Amino acid sequence: MISAALSDALAKWLDHERALAGAAENTLKAYQTDVLGFLAFMTQHNGEAQGLAPIAKVTVRDMRSWMAHERGRGVGARSLARSLSAVKSFYRWLSEREDFEPTAVLSTRAPKFQRKLPRPLAEDAATAMIETVELQSREPWVAARDSAVVTLLYGCGLRISEALGLTASDAPLPDVLRITGKGGKERIVPVIDVARDAVGTYLQLCPYQIEPDQPLFRAIRGGPLAPRAIQKAMEQSRMQLGLPATATPHAMRHSFATHLLAAGGDLRAIQELLGHASLSTTQAYTAVDAARLMEVYDKAHPKA
Repeated sequence: MISAALSDALAKWLDHERALAGAAENTLKAYQTDVLGFLAFMTQHNGEAQGLAPIAKVTVRDMRSWMAHERGRGVGARSLARSLSAVKSFYRWLSEREDFEPTAVLSTRAPKFQRKLPRPLAEDAATAMIETVELQSREPWVAARDSAVVTLLYGCGLRISEALGLTASDAPLPDVLRITGKGGKERIVPVIDVARDAVGTYLQLCPYQIEPDQPLFRAIRGGPLAPRAIQKAMEQSRMQLGLPATATPHAMRHSFATHLLAAGGDLRAIQELLGHASLSTTQAYTAVDAARLMEVYDKAHPKA
């Protein structure tokens, strides 16, 4: 149980994150779940309902107890670090408004974990994926549709939600697209000829009349295309090509970034193309490139 005042404070903090920080709805739901989980633990831990006064008195020992409890119930280091980040953000905001000292919470160290590097496809595998996806349907328009979507993921670095968020008013595709990504962040993405042609072919074959404000990519029965259809086509394709389970729609976007970097692309420019809020996110691709370089070195270097 949490007090009405604390519940109201949580709601206002989420509104703040939505309006000023530009957090996406899925992110806000995760924040809410993480903070409510923390407050539920503190209620049980302290034996009293949590209000503004009790949570202002949380100690370092309380924080250690919460983290130990989370690890004890099987929460991984990465997930716990995310939860702690949400709790810290909430406390930082709340302490400024309620005028209390949040050091016990803010000084809590996140558990260390191994960051997962993106798993891009090799250039020939990415090309083969686009070609093979087109073979998964007997319906020519569906084959063209799936090929067009995957081409946008690899050729323009779009997230699958961004590709499926395009409307008929975006076609024929212009030289550049204005994409609204995570958190409502806008970016400009150049459109390569191959992607423009792929979408054009799909539109020529699509049996449905699409109004300007309707989704560009349609499902078999004419409704908006769901991500699962593309995921399934790629699952079938990767089995035929002998590619690992990491060959997903998002891997095509990773491949776009990694191959641009390998070709000498500027890291800042790639950050803009991907719509990453932080350069540190994009820098993961430098680690990918270095890891691949070391693989080649290990295979080629003459060993004693």
